[in-house]
Amino acid sequence: MNLPSHTSGPRADIVLPCLDEAAALPGVLASVPRGWRAIVVDNGSADGSAELARSLGAVVVHEPRRGFGSACHAGLLAAEAEFVCFCDCDGSLDPGLLTGFVRRVADGESDLVLGRRRPEERGAWPLHARAGNAALARMVRRRTGLRLHDLGPMRAARRADLLALDLTDRRSGYPLQMVVRAADAGLRVTETDVPYLARTGKSKVTGTWLGTWHAVRDMRAVLGEPQVRTGVSR
Repeated sequence: MNLPSHTSGPRADIVLPCLDEAAALPGVLASVPRGWRAIVVDNGSADGSAELARSLGAVVVHEPRRGFGSACHAGLLAAEAEFVCFCDCDGSLDPGLLTGFVRRVADGESDLVLGRRRPEERGAWPLHARAGNAALARMVRRRTGLRLHDLGPMRAARRADLLALDLTDRRSGYPLQMVVRAADAGLRVTETDVPYLARTGKSKVTGTWLGTWHAVRDMRAVLGEPQVRTGVSR
């Protein structure tokens, strides 16, 4: 795998949930920092994504249970490094930026760093997806007090902390449940701006109004959950 040279700082495992992303995989994996382990979690691809990822040097995990959360959690369980990152596998985000996320966690500035998406191309973030995200961010503020602007998929934390959150959502609510339970556990949750590009191929979640509605429905259910005692100690 032709990896870039920006490798200063702690190393991490990066979880890349994947469903038919063969067109984007070469570019995504080429941007993974040198020395990091790319874990591509294939969620039932029919376009040869798993075979391509393996040929490019990634660790491939097969998760037959459909759902974004199912793929993310399978990757978390397969991770071995102290720090674990998550990033979409569609070419919309640059995995190389995660070195800064991990450094902030390692230096004690934050426990969970989120990427606040900043669109850099026309059509990168459709209006309906942006509106749904903004509404959820407001609900998260009311539920947790966190003044976040985005609940995007790009993030980094210590593996032990994430496992201790005992995440149970296996659909679109997984990223939100991670944030809510982290806040309930007293973890420091912060966000930093990241450029957001038009994805390669069609979104499986927010590419349509219906997909966005299903995602918002899943996340509203997460926000309605009572506070859960986790194994995180702070």
